[in-house]
Amino acid sequence: MFLSSHNSLPQFHPGTEIVIPNNYSNWASLEPIWKQILDFGDLVMQMSEEHPEGIHLIGYSQGGLIARGILEQFPNHNVKTFISLSSPQGGQYGTKFLHTIFPELVRETAYELFYSSVGQHISVGGYWNDPHHQNLFYKYSTFLPFINNLNATLNSYLFKQGLLRLNKMVLIGGPNDSVITPWQSSHFGHFSSTESVVKLHDTKMYKQDTLGLKTLDEAGKLKIVTVPGIDHFQWHSDEEVIDTHVLPYLD
Repeated sequence: MFLSSHNSLPQFHPGTEIVIPNNYSNWASLEPIWKQILDFGDLVMQMSEEHPEGIHLIGYSQGGLIARGILEQFPNHNVKTFISLSSPQGGQYGTKFLHTIFPELVRETAYELFYSSVGQHISVGGYWNDPHHQNLFYKYSTFLPFINNLNATLNSYLFKQGLLRLNKMVLIGGPNDSVITPWQSSHFGHFSSTESVVKLHDTKMYKQDTLGLKTLDEAGKLKIVTVPGIDHFQWHSDEEVIDTHVLPYLD
């Protein structure tokens, strides 16, 4: 289980082992996202072997996207519940959170960096989803178009099966996030070419069920949770969010 420290968890799940990896923290989080998925995935598979009864997997922000990548890249996992806590599942088109690292970066021209061989070695480049340069997105992005089964490969079937193994997928986000852009990306939404939001049920991947989201939804295994009033940096530490929208799904 991946979750930041929270006082209610031992009371809610006494005896549950909690693992909070410290790999790729701070600047290391910019390492290529596929590299992070493979490294974290080895840990998840080790946990799966140690706990054959099943485990829960919780990822916050970029960590939620990495966690989902693990489920697809390692389709023999035994994760029962996956909770994505304010994660850019539909991609990112906002640079505010990057200004500490790239002070001159603006979203209108960020594609020039991210849709390049150099940019694809930066984690954010892997899920940068510029609605005005979709041709470059599909051509140069080595992560999101594939992990979302928008670019079909020999792994597409396995990616889908990895998600269909879940008993439950919980997608949590909210309109006051301030970082995930659009905030509906936490629910697999994304911007159209006019920057209107294409919500999950209107996306190509849902309608064509390329990733299994529609199948999970129709089986009652997909939960979409919207929580207003929570800033991006509060999701993993706000007690009400954890008590109300995370712990009840860890049955």
